Amino acid sequence: MSSNRKPPQKSEAPQEPFKRAVASCLRAMSGSPELEVSFASERPSLVGVGETAKARLPEPARKLSPREAAIVRGHADSMALRIACHDANVHKRLAPKGQEARTIFDAVEQARVESIGARRMEGVAANLGAMLEDRYHRGAYAEVTDRADAPLEEAVALMVRERLSGLKIPPAGQKIVEVWRPIIESRAGRELDQLSDSIENQRAFSKVVHKLLASLDMMDQEALDHDDTGEEAGDEEPNDKPQEAEADGEQSDSGSAMEMESAEGADDDIEEGEMDSAEAPAGDFPDDGEEGDADEASESKRQPTTAIQDMRGDYKAFTTKFDEMILAEDLCEPEELERLRAYLDKQLQNMSSIVARLANRLQRRLMAQQNRSWEFDLEEGMLDPARLSRVIIDPQQPLSFKREKDTNFRDTVVTLVLDNSGSMRGRPITVAASCADILARTLERCGVKVEILGFTTRAWKGGQSREAWLQSGKPVNPGRLNDLRHIIYKSADAPWRRARRNLGLMMREGLLKENIDGEALDWAHQRLLGRPEQRRILMMISDGAPVDDSTLSVNPGNYLERHLRRVIEEIETRSPVELIAIGIGHDVTRYYRRAVTIVDAEELGGAMTEKLAELFDETPAAAPSRAPRRAAGR
Repeated sequence: MSSNRKPPQKSEAPQEPFKRAVASCLRAMSGSPELEVSFASERPSLVGVGETAKARLPEPARKLSPREAAIVRGHADSMALRIACHDANVHKRLAPKGQEARTIFDAVEQARVESIGARRMEGVAANLGAMLEDRYHRGAYAEVTDRADAPLEEAVALMVRERLSGLKIPPAGQKIVEVWRPIIESRAGRELDQLSDSIENQRAFSKVVHKLLASLDMMDQEALDHDDTGEEAGDEEPNDKPQEAEADGEQSDSGSAMEMESAEGADDDIEEGEMDSAEAPAGDFPDDGEEGDADEASESKRQPTTAIQDMRGDYKAFTTKFDEMILAEDLCEPEELERLRAYLDKQLQNMSSIVARLANRLQRRLMAQQNRSWEFDLEEGMLDPARLSRVIIDPQQPLSFKREKDTNFRDTVVTLVLDNSGSMRGRPITVAASCADILARTLERCGVKVEILGFTTRAWKGGQSREAWLQSGKPVNPGRLNDLRHIIYKSADAPWRRARRNLGLMMREGLLKENIDGEALDWAHQRLLGRPEQRRILMMISDGAPVDDSTLSVNPGNYLERHLRRVIEEIETRSPVELIAIGIGHDVTRYYRRAVTIVDAEELGGAMTEKLAELFDETPAAAPSRAPRRAAGR
């Protein structure tokens, strides 16, 4: 008997109404009703022109706090004001040639457009303040005491915002301003005071910024005079209209490309003039979820296109002298490890039972594949006692032997590689440590060896590698510029009971810093290649693209990402190792062929067990051919 009842409609995620409201507000404020708005746990960006423009905002949490909501709105307001109040052609013509001067020029222009919105709307001012506070907090700028660690362009931009909007500097950014204010005020205080008179006129505002740069010895007077005469003689384009009327979507990529991480592989398609006019200060669009953001306002976002095209995929480290591969127990005293492990167990009392049930389900599936099967009536092998009665009855009968059949499951090792970056702090790293612990125990029961590795850096902002680079005279394109820290929580041959307390180390304050995924993946892969097992599985668990601000500030903006892609391609097309990845709130399917993305860390246990179960249900693959295989669903 058929039912007339309609099937229940699937309820939408709780953050969907918020996302729709933010997207609608962004389109309205920018004056671009066709603007494409998306949400992702990646670096926020604004790419394209007019009807083809695309805005990418941070993915809001399922349980959104007022502060988190304000941060997302702040990113949207900043992009909307950039579209509505910024003329990319004017910006391109008036941008200074020097890299340092250009960096400050871009940062001050972003401060101008945001200040226009902050002066007109209190809500926008609050949202932008929340976004900036979050950005400087993630960049760990609240503890800055030295000018070498405080980007000058950020200090100038904050002081410009302070004068133009009348708002206080965000608490997390005050230290940056404090170390630079005496010098900036003494040299360029008069120019800073003049900026508010021309806030609505981008051309006039830029001329004052030129004078400010000259006062800071970043533009010479000859270039300043030439710029003035050139503007008077040859510039007939009427651009002195109020900025709010400039929201017709005619901005070039320069206004939109807040960073070089636009669409995948688009770097080579952008012409040099567009890229040079493009770059807004990197700090205005941080990588949400990446700890320690924006070391030096990421000059990488302002690298010329030619530098990117000449990179040719060559990846290097400026120095490996300060890199570290270390056992977890060597990073912490035994007593503290016990305390941290107890804290981890306490935090996970509720979740552990759920993950344990999933792990037990995985164990049953694995054990089912290990049921013994035998070949009988063989001429050699183990003596078959069940057939001895035949020999007694008929002594002429030959002895019967048996041999156990090989199973596909035999001789397997699994390596779990955990992202130990600062963005994993809190619930994600707690859940990751617990899932790794329970799965290691489960797989060990099934005769599968498990290795648990972690990767981060030894310091924020480059550490000793960056110091060595500074002392060497800052050579261009130095390559990776931070000290790696690769941690072995559990080696494949160590029993779980001996290594269990090591996972508590992830709860240690200060351990989680930045993430250079490509080298970590290569390290884990090389360790697996040295294993004797027939089947080798590598699982990467991460919540973001590779980010190290010290490296990205002096190399092309996609330097680390390109290296990660090359390592992944090498493993997936030329290695016998089977690679899978799980992204926590981050779409890793664009990097890995076999991958899954989860929105909430609570889903990690289920995702890990399911992906492993899928692999074990398959016939072990032979070493792949050298020809790349097309990913499913692409």
